[in-house]
Amino acid sequence: MFISFMMAALVSRAAIVDRMGHIVTIHPDGGQAKVIRLEVVNDRIIRVRATSKDDLPQKMQSLMIVPQQVPAKNSYTITETPESIEVIAKQVRAVVSKATGEVCFYDGLGKTLLLKESGNGKQFWDFTVPERELGLKGGVQPTEAQLHGLTWQMKFDSPDDEAFYGLGQHQSEEFNMKGRNEDLFQYNTKVSVPFVVSNKNYGLLWDAYSYCRFGNPHDYLQLHRAFKLYDKQGREGHLTGTYTDRLGKSLVRGEDSIYYEYGTPVKSEIALKTDNGGIRNLPLGFNLAGAHVVYEGFIEPYATSQYQFILYYAGYIKVYIGGKEVVPERWRTAWNPNAYKFNVEMAKGVRQQLRIEWQPDGSESYCGLRVAEPRSQKERESLSIWCEMAQDMDYYFVTGQNLDEVISGYRTLTGKASLYPKWALGFWQSRERYKTQEELVSTLAEFRKRQIPIDNIVQDWNYWPEDQWGSHEFESSRYPNPQQMLDSVHQMHGRFMISVWPKFYVNTDNYKELDEKGWMYNQSPTDDIHDWVGRGYKNGFYDAYDAGARKMFWRQMDEKLYTGLGKKVDAWWMDASEPNVRDCTPMWYRKALCGPTALGTSTEYFNAYSLVNADAIYHGQRGVWKGKKDEPRVFLLTRSGFAGEQRYSTATWSGDIGTRWEDMRAQMTAGLNYSMSGIPFWGMDQGGFCVENRYVQAQQLYDRTGQENEDLKEWRELQSRWNQFGAFIPLFRSHGQWPLREIWNIAPDNHPAYQSFVFYDNLRYQLMPYLYSLAGWAHFKDYTLMRALIMDFNGDHEVKDIADQWMLGPALMACPVGYYKARNRSVYFPQQCGWYNLYTNEYVEGGQRLVVDAPYEQIPVFVRAGAIIPFGPKMQWSDEKAAQLINLYVYAGQDGHFQLYEDEGTNYNYEKGLFSTIDIHYDDATHSVTIGARKGQFSGMLKTRRFNIVLITPDAPQNLNLENPSGRLVEYKGKEVTVEL
Repeated sequence: MFISFMMAALVSRAAIVDRMGHIVTIHPDGGQAKVIRLEVVNDRIIRVRATSKDDLPQKMQSLMIVPQQVPAKNSYTITETPESIEVIAKQVRAVVSKATGEVCFYDGLGKTLLLKESGNGKQFWDFTVPERELGLKGGVQPTEAQLHGLTWQMKFDSPDDEAFYGLGQHQSEEFNMKGRNEDLFQYNTKVSVPFVVSNKNYGLLWDAYSYCRFGNPHDYLQLHRAFKLYDKQGREGHLTGTYTDRLGKSLVRGEDSIYYEYGTPVKSEIALKTDNGGIRNLPLGFNLAGAHVVYEGFIEPYATSQYQFILYYAGYIKVYIGGKEVVPERWRTAWNPNAYKFNVEMAKGVRQQLRIEWQPDGSESYCGLRVAEPRSQKERESLSIWCEMAQDMDYYFVTGQNLDEVISGYRTLTGKASLYPKWALGFWQSRERYKTQEELVSTLAEFRKRQIPIDNIVQDWNYWPEDQWGSHEFESSRYPNPQQMLDSVHQMHGRFMISVWPKFYVNTDNYKELDEKGWMYNQSPTDDIHDWVGRGYKNGFYDAYDAGARKMFWRQMDEKLYTGLGKKVDAWWMDASEPNVRDCTPMWYRKALCGPTALGTSTEYFNAYSLVNADAIYHGQRGVWKGKKDEPRVFLLTRSGFAGEQRYSTATWSGDIGTRWEDMRAQMTAGLNYSMSGIPFWGMDQGGFCVENRYVQAQQLYDRTGQENEDLKEWRELQSRWNQFGAFIPLFRSHGQWPLREIWNIAPDNHPAYQSFVFYDNLRYQLMPYLYSLAGWAHFKDYTLMRALIMDFNGDHEVKDIADQWMLGPALMACPVGYYKARNRSVYFPQQCGWYNLYTNEYVEGGQRLVVDAPYEQIPVFVRAGAIIPFGPKMQWSDEKAAQLINLYVYAGQDGHFQLYEDEGTNYNYEKGLFSTIDIHYDDATHSVTIGARKGQFSGMLKTRRFNIVLITPDAPQNLNLENPSGRLVEYKGKEVTVEL
């Protein structure tokens, strides 16, 4: 005992502690971290920096973190004991061991939030950027200091009942990330955000831009590294691969791995410097188009564990292990492969059959199966984050009373969400592209003719002359008068969004102007990479990390597309913002193609491109107006995303996803986790983007004969279910490749798919007062619109893994249907309240799971007791009518509150305080509704209006009626009114 005490005393004397205001720096006696610095950011956030070097580096202003105010001196305390340093703010406390540098976090009441770092909780490795990742010599080159950094890993123990969410948007139908692995990089359909939240009401945001990993810090292994391999006859050493082409000719060979994940390399010195498996080694001369491939044999584990596999695929694929189908048929188009993860429990030394059935989807296709190294359950379920390259370990621990407060802390750090224009909440129509001015204008006119509500129509890519990508010019034979096109859209009360890429053909004047300043990534044209348009054209992407390049990029857009068209473009579709210089390349080569950047190597700045690109457009457009009256709100849609994107009025969509039921289900988990990553506006290509040939052929048959075959029936049902789903997320947008996605091109007007879409489209517009209030809350209250049930019903242990139900705002629980021919589905009703069927108002007690009806035309939607929903008038566009009459539905069973937010809808006057709010309260004990005094004002505000209050109670259900509901009519002139019902 005495010896232990003396050793502790020696340890405490060895540690060095420096304090300066709200910052304390510790030089611990042990552990890899030589320096640890804790900084109080505010009452709920503590920043931690650490390094294995002698000193913390001096760093530039963060790309993701906005400047923070220094906390008041009386808002925190820093205390020292012989064993530790304690940093205490009002709602969070961090304790650092002087002996080891381990950190543990507690809430304001002393409850443990994040257990102490597990084992070697902070680890560092010196990192030097490999030469092959640097790209070209010449131009902007990294300094010697920029070539070096640290690879780091932090790891914390996690209790069994903890769940993790966030990390951006990923496509493996994974929701609760506890025990799972996720590689964090940007790619088409994949968005990575370095923010994770816990159901314990805290979040971790790490300030790093490089490739990262959540979960297992190591790369996936080739199969032969984790298993003994046997061919289908049981001979040890390899699997059997049987390749059969479309003519029936077969080729059989041994396979020691299944790793055909990259396309044919370009013929350049840098591209040929590759790893084993880095280039494709499928049978030479074998035509994959129409082929059938089987990989089979046996795998014998070296250890007993849960094995975590990752499948990379294009074409049709199935996987069987141990005689069980572990991956039912999946599909992706050849040019846009997907990754899917699955787990299998396996015992050491027990041989199990492996069989992969693969039908490539073209002559260039992809297939890979790898496995994570086996780890213990404790290791798998710890909170582990690995970062490939940074100057130091730098993260923020964010706490809150609930997950809304945690996400509010994220936005305190990274910037408030902009208030998006009201029209963005309406319906958007797009297709893979409108090919002419007439196509686009006539499509919008058809919506108006059919009286189908719509706000936004989108001009996707390739409106320019074929060899002029990046010129920002319209091809004159197809778009003879772009100004007239925009005028026509606006005359029909539509909005116009246009696609702009950060990509330029080398022969364009814009490329040459940027390149002259050294602001182009030149690896792609140097390696003679040609894209897929026409004969193929050499191209490059601009360096958005350079402030001068951002200004020039915007000026070029402004001259041709914004001021040059009378400032009438309403929104920007910023495609390929990963940046996607070339599909399906090894990670190291992607880095070589995307740099070096103005700030340093692309290895260090790998993930933040979309953020700085959004900065260019947001500040560019606002700079044109310079705060003048009626400045229109900037709105961007980007295919990638990163921490802080919300401050640039940017929404993200989930990329070029497939058109299958599993792809639709994957968007549910993708959207929920993206929303819980702190960025409130997200959407998807309703109906999927990339289309299976069977659907294309079914539509062609129908066009020729009028015959609806089984594939067309499925296509129409898929589109119907997807549109129903899309009505209950922040952005409501139809898009995709052929078959065309306008609802009349999907199904005739007497078809349930058509009628269902029109119903939900109308409902969306009648919900506009509700939806726009949520948008206002997102800005003023840091609200999240698309809400996993864990956000509102944390404490109900049933909800932490529910990935196919969510709240849209505080009232509506959407329960989409994700399977073909399903006419019912299981729904869990959280226990904290009762629930009403939106359509029938029938009441359901909370705390139970029921199978409910889901007819073709409807998905289940429920309203929580205590909800207040303001329904507005039926409209054809978002600002067609003022909500002079609001049907205010109130759902009895609990007290309720709703704040109605209103402003001018399209400009920035809300930044000057020109908006209004009306607080509405429901007292369940007295069945009384109080409509509070209006606060604030703005131009065009309704001074008087009517509320028709409709009380829904468990004992008197009535069908939803938004035409002429029976209720209590109240004249409202801005002063408080109380009504007893």
